[in-house]
Amino acid sequence: MLNTMIRPKKSTIFLLLLVPVAWYIFSVFIPLVVAVFYSFFEWKGGPAKTFIGWGNYISMIHDKLFWQAFGHNIYLVVVCIIGQIGLAFVFVLMIMSRFVKLKGIHRTLAFFPSTISAIAIGFIWSMIYNYRYGLLNWFLKAIGRSDLVSVWLNEPKFALILVSLPLIWQFIGYYMVILFSAVAAIPQEIFESAELDGASGFQRAVHIVLPLTKNMIFVCITLCIAGNMKAFDHIYIMTNGGPGTASNVMALYAYTVSFRQSNMGYGSTVSIGIFVLSLAIILGSRALLNYFSKEEAGL
Repeated sequence: MLNTMIRPKKSTIFLLLLVPVAWYIFSVFIPLVVAVFYSFFEWKGGPAKTFIGWGNYISMIHDKLFWQAFGHNIYLVVVCIIGQIGLAFVFVLMIMSRFVKLKGIHRTLAFFPSTISAIAIGFIWSMIYNYRYGLLNWFLKAIGRSDLVSVWLNEPKFALILVSLPLIWQFIGYYMVILFSAVAAIPQEIFESAELDGASGFQRAVHIVLPLTKNMIFVCITLCIAGNMKAFDHIYIMTNGGPGTASNVMALYAYTVSFRQSNMGYGSTVSIGIFVLSLAIILGSRALLNYFSKEEAGL
C-alpha cells in the first residue's frame, strides 16, 4: 500500500526526465551537429560559405600543429593520471591512517582548490612563476641557487610541465573525495584482520585497498582523461599555448583557428577531431582497463 502511494506516475517520471534530456540535446547534441555541418565548408564567419566536402578533414590529417597539440593533451593525461589520481590515492591512505588527527580539516583543505575557478588558478600560478616577484624564483634565491632563476613560462622545455602543475594541484582534492568514499566503504574488519596478521601499511594498500577500490579508480581515470583532453582555461591564462606552440593543446588550437584566424569551417573540423579522438581514447582506455581487470580475475 505504501509503495503504491509513494510511487510516482509514469507521466511524472517522463516530465522530470524531459527537462535534462532537452537541455542535453540543446547544449551538447545540437552544437555537435552544427559543428559537423560547418566542418564541410570553407567559412570565415561571414554570410558566404563554400562547400569543400572532406577538404578540411584532409587538411587536419596533415596539420602538424594539430597533432602536436594532440600530443600535448596526451602528455597532460599521463602526467595528471599520475599526479592527480596517484597522489590522491596516497593522500587518502595517509589521512585515513589512525595516526592522523583532524581528518575533516585535511579533507576540506584538500578539496578547497577544486572550488576555485580555473582562471583564478591560472593567475595564481602565473604569479608563482613570475620572474621578478614569483615564489619559485624567490625560493631558488633563498637557497643560494640564483643561477637557476629563470623566466619559467618562456622556457619551451619546461612550459608543458609547468602548466600541468596547476591542473594537478586543483584536482587532487576532487579525486580524493571520490577515493575517500571508496576506501570508507571497505569493512574495517578486513583491515583489522590484516593488521593482526602483521601486514604493513604498504601491503594493506596494495593487497586490500587497491583491489577493492579498483572500479572507482577506473572511474577516476576516465574522468581524468575526459577532463584533460579538453584542457583550455589554465593554459590560455598562463602561456596562451606558448612560447611558440610549446604548450598548445587541442582546445586552444581550435579557439585560435576559429576566432583569431577567423577560419570557422576549419575550427569546426578541429572541434570534431577533438571529439572523435577524445572518445576513442576514453573507450580505448576503458577496454584496456577491463581487459586487465579480467586478466587479473582469471576470466
